[in-house]
Amino acid sequence: MDWNVELLILIAVVVIVLAVFFSFFPFMLWISAWASGVRISIITLVAMRLRRVIPSRIVNPMIKATKAGLGLTINQLESHFLAGGNVDRVVNALIAAQRANIPLVFERAAAIDLAGRDVLQAVQMSVNPRVIETPIVSAVAKDGIEVKVKARVTVRANIDRLVGGAGEETIIARVGEGIVTTVGSSNSHKDVLENPDSISRTVLNKGLDAGTAFEILSIDIADVDVGKNIGAHLQTEQAEADKRIAQAKAEERRAMAVAQEQEMKARVVEMRAKVVEAESEVPLAMAEALKGGKLGVMDYMNLKNLEADTQMRSSIGRSDASPGNGKEER
Repeated sequence: MDWNVELLILIAVVVIVLAVFFSFFPFMLWISAWASGVRISIITLVAMRLRRVIPSRIVNPMIKATKAGLGLTINQLESHFLAGGNVDRVVNALIAAQRANIPLVFERAAAIDLAGRDVLQAVQMSVNPRVIETPIVSAVAKDGIEVKVKARVTVRANIDRLVGGAGEETIIARVGEGIVTTVGSSNSHKDVLENPDSISRTVLNKGLDAGTAFEILSIDIADVDVGKNIGAHLQTEQAEADKRIAQAKAEERRAMAVAQEQEMKARVVEMRAKVVEAESEVPLAMAEALKGGKLGVMDYMNLKNLEADTQMRSSIGRSDASPGNGKEER
């Protein structure tokens, strides 16, 4: 029993030692590299472990690069991995560029990858151009008719301008601006409907891909629709605004007239009050004149007769002017 226990312990220790050895010393990976023609020492693989580099992330892309004849070194791949790059994607991009006869070196591919762009997708896009569809762009011709245009832009990635170049959003914005400018310079919306290719020619000649990571190959007008009559709508709104202004001014004049009328009524009331006040002082003045001898009794009687005669004439005039007095109007 003791011999069997010791044998089991020995086997367990051997298995543990082999597991630790093969986990720290990637012996099978080293054999695969040598079988593929990649000359790398086991010490280099152990050193990668010490530098916290996963050996498989370096060796496997190196095997692909060696088989493709790229002429890369372990140090290049390891330095790119330590910088935070995707080694496998960079190697795949270099292989795709080599097959497509696109000039691309490792330093350029590594810079594109570290800049946050997908270098493999960029190479594939250089071989197979991509079509970007713009949203519906609304523009107004000189005759005031709205024209809605949708375009398809065929672009190809420009490897030299991938680092620091603008993206697809800039392409879409510039194409939309070019469509608005072209339609706005047209005399009539009918010209745009008859010759939609004039939009694509004018926009394409503006060099909209300057400073971007793409090269515009063609701009095709996918759809052209007629929208609202913006000119008539604006004129209607202007007429409505003028109408409201005129109504406001008329209301202001009416308010001023009402205020003036109220002021005149107030003045009439004030004048009547002054007349009543003056008339109330007449008897006192006459009494004072009689008392002082400035006015005689006969003068006072003549004044009364004159007032009575005036009242009689006024009553006769009112009775003649009233209807039903027996006189026929002519």
